[in-house]
Amino acid sequence: MSMALRKAFILSRAQRESKDGGSCAETVTMAFEPRTRLYVTVGLTAGASVTLDAAQAHYLKHVLRLAPGAPVSFFNGRDGEWRAVIEGFGKASGTVRLERRTREQVPEPDLWLLFAPVKRARIDFLVEKATELGVSALQPVLTDRTQVERVNLERLRANVREAAEQTERLTLPEVRAPLSLARAIELWPAERRLLFCDESGDSPDIASALGAEQPGVWGVLTGPEGGFTQRELDGLRKLPFVCPVGLGPRVLRADTAALAALAVFQALLGDWRRGDGARRRG
Repeated sequence: MSMALRKAFILSRAQRESKDGGSCAETVTMAFEPRTRLYVTVGLTAGASVTLDAAQAHYLKHVLRLAPGAPVSFFNGRDGEWRAVIEGFGKASGTVRLERRTREQVPEPDLWLLFAPVKRARIDFLVEKATELGVSALQPVLTDRTQVERVNLERLRANVREAAEQTERLTLPEVRAPLSLARAIELWPAERRLLFCDESGDSPDIASALGAEQPGVWGVLTGPEGGFTQRELDGLRKLPFVCPVGLGPRVLRADTAALAALAVFQALLGDWRRGDGARRRG
């Protein structure tokens, strides 16, 4: 939710509470508490001062136009989420002072996505949305029909970081270097199941297949725009840890197939079904 929509929503609620005799003033005060979140790598502890890099300082000062004293939130994937206030800005940096932890670090889904790289705009979209859907690792795989073999890992990591900041995750997915499909299968952990998105039409539908499975550690594999070759299909179906599934009657683009499979998995076996999606903040 954007800052403007967040303010509008809370202000609307405040107006309703005012009509009902509720405390409007308290709710309006909450409306202007920004939910600006930034990822850092340093440790987070109460009272510590954190130095912002040039990009973060520019974003807070010139894009969001925040001034010293404004609240922001920080996370590092280890220490939970922390409320901080801006102390000041330098020429190409800034500092914030950490006040208190607002969310404890909690375990997040251990769900890998293996995908054949696609063209730039679509791969950017794919990793952004996969981050929002809760994957823990992003593994590009090179298949027989993969057309895009060079992957800008730094750009993907920047997209992942921004998506995690906006979607209120406490961790960033690991972005791994590309592997051949054969090598990825060779290195596959025996205890991890693999949801194989089979476009041939010969596999059971994803809902039925996952209905017979159990939660645990999983990965999702989707192919390139041209699909898997028959050799790849035959090889994957023989593996004991593979669960082949179909994704419906329509031919989906590679990025759409990956996101559809992730969403169904999260709904049936993942963290959507546990009813613990509500975020607690102190």
